[in-house]
Amino acid sequence: MKKGKKTMNPDTHRILEFDKILHMLKEMAVSLSAKEAIGQLSPSLNPELCEIAIRETSDARALIEAQGLPPLAIMEGLEGSILLASQGGVLMPEELSGVSTFANTCRRMENYLKRGEVMRIELSLNGRAFLPLEDISLMIDESIRGDEVSDTASSLLKDLRRKIAASDEQIKAKLNNLLSGHREWFADGYVAIRGGRPTLPVKAQYKSMVKGTVIDRSQTGGTVFIEPASVRALQEEAQLLRLAEENEVRRILYELTGMVADSEDAIRTNMRLMERLDFAFAKGRLSLSMDARAIPINPGREMKIVRGRHPLLDPKIAVPLDFAIGEVKDGEAVRGVIITGPNTGGKTVALKTIGLHSLMAQSGLHVPAGEGSRLCMFNLILCDIGDGQSIAENLSTFSSHMTRVLSVLKSATRDSLVLLDELGSGTDPAEGMGLAVAILEALSSRGCLFVATTHYPEIKAFANEAPGMINARMAFDPETLSPLYRMEIGEAGESCALHIARRLGFPEAMLERARQAAYGAAHREAPTPAKVIAALAPAHGAPRFEHFDKPKVAPERAQLYQRGDCVRVYPEGQFGIVCATTDERGQILVQLRGSKRAVPYKRLKRIAPAEEMYPDDYDFSIVFDTVANRKARHTMSRKFDRDAVIREE
Repeated sequence: MKKGKKTMNPDTHRILEFDKILHMLKEMAVSLSAKEAIGQLSPSLNPELCEIAIRETSDARALIEAQGLPPLAIMEGLEGSILLASQGGVLMPEELSGVSTFANTCRRMENYLKRGEVMRIELSLNGRAFLPLEDISLMIDESIRGDEVSDTASSLLKDLRRKIAASDEQIKAKLNNLLSGHREWFADGYVAIRGGRPTLPVKAQYKSMVKGTVIDRSQTGGTVFIEPASVRALQEEAQLLRLAEENEVRRILYELTGMVADSEDAIRTNMRLMERLDFAFAKGRLSLSMDARAIPINPGREMKIVRGRHPLLDPKIAVPLDFAIGEVKDGEAVRGVIITGPNTGGKTVALKTIGLHSLMAQSGLHVPAGEGSRLCMFNLILCDIGDGQSIAENLSTFSSHMTRVLSVLKSATRDSLVLLDELGSGTDPAEGMGLAVAILEALSSRGCLFVATTHYPEIKAFANEAPGMINARMAFDPETLSPLYRMEIGEAGESCALHIARRLGFPEAMLERARQAAYGAAHREAPTPAKVIAALAPAHGAPRFEHFDKPKVAPERAQLYQRGDCVRVYPEGQFGIVCATTDERGQILVQLRGSKRAVPYKRLKRIAPAEEMYPDDYDFSIVFDTVANRKARHTMSRKFDRDAVIREE
């Protein structure tokens, strides 16, 4: 197998739900850069890199379990701040605070990892790679408080702000003296700020009593806002002090920004290191949340899953999976596993679990499986799971299956894992079975590992005899009609249709005939035609019966079905007898238990022709008509005969 990074089809990630695993992993990360890196995570083909990545996950989990969650930096906006500083701009106080917060977090992370070195955890050695940023964080913390430049940033700034405060107090005192001394002159008893300047709200008729400059007027003109001449000089002095303050604040910000620019390389190095640690600890947190473990990847072509769980299912209700492929059985390595069992029995979940475990391990993640599990490397994981029916592309279920299977066959190599669900479904059962056998033989010839699910009994027999293949089944409780979601390697399962039919009251004669048709031999004496006819006789009352016109033009193959033929109806697997031949649409009327139904001929398989079951002159009305209809027809026949005799006489 060549080493390197593989290109995995995005559809595989979606079908196996690996994209949901990546979403869960993203939620465990803190920084946007780590989340973006997780979005690019792809399974690797390099065994050494896989081993390193898995060990990193193990180290991260061990540190979390020993010391709690690590102090990770969010780093939001940090990249923009560094870029602005390097281009000669000036950073605002909140941006400088972000740089200081990052520097302080780096120091805390370094201490966190240093404690992990005592436990000989390899990931802890990354703490030694942090570059010092204490000087810049100290300067920023001394100069910035609450996203503002602090008075302690410089002695000059402190002095200027003290003088500004004193000047403001003088102005306020003078204005309050004027307000309290001549209350009748003023519309309100407070100082009003107009145009950034302190003014007095003077009634229009008293404006000549207050010396100063009119700054503004009310909308009605009844009030004028005057800056008294007695405070003008103090106000101009305060403005000069504020201008000096702004210049000093700007100088301090430029100085701090320059320190950030000078430390650009160290900051970026620490950012990359923090991102890597964020990624690693996200994997550790995911492992904890799934109760997963490191699964070794062996260099051979053998996979074994012990008590494996689908990572997206609730572990309280998910039944663990035991699965093996690639092991030597009877002197030959098993390359293909054919899984059979009931619908909703867990076959598809088993396929996805197998594929997901491989994707996760090759991506450096822990896998929710038990001790003794081991996996192997795959260059591609190819799958056909789900019907993939597309209205937009006019693809039927069968066509979509075949399209994907063809793509699988073109891409599969010895180093691939192929997962096929409901192999050969969606078409004529006989032809579907034949295609399934051909596909399995093609996969076997490529030497890849493959797992397929099916309902066809012929496939079970084929897998039992074909070299390198083995059957497996999903266990089913015939007493409760409930799937057990447990895989049993080495045994072929049934669809359990016969068990279910018996529990629902299906006639034993029909069950025996069905067992003969499905498995080739009866367990008891074969049922007679009379027993089958009795089993299919309509229940009390008129049968439910869809309108069925006499056929005009029927497809060639559909014309092979004759009245009285015993057939199996797919996909349900029910047995019935043909009531009438095909209509122009190729539909055949079939007598089922208690009802008649028009069924497309492609969904039928003939089990026994009519001539083998009934004599040539057999009266099918016994099977297809109700007792009431037969009596009525008999009465009409007798009446017709009596009238004929009278006429002859």
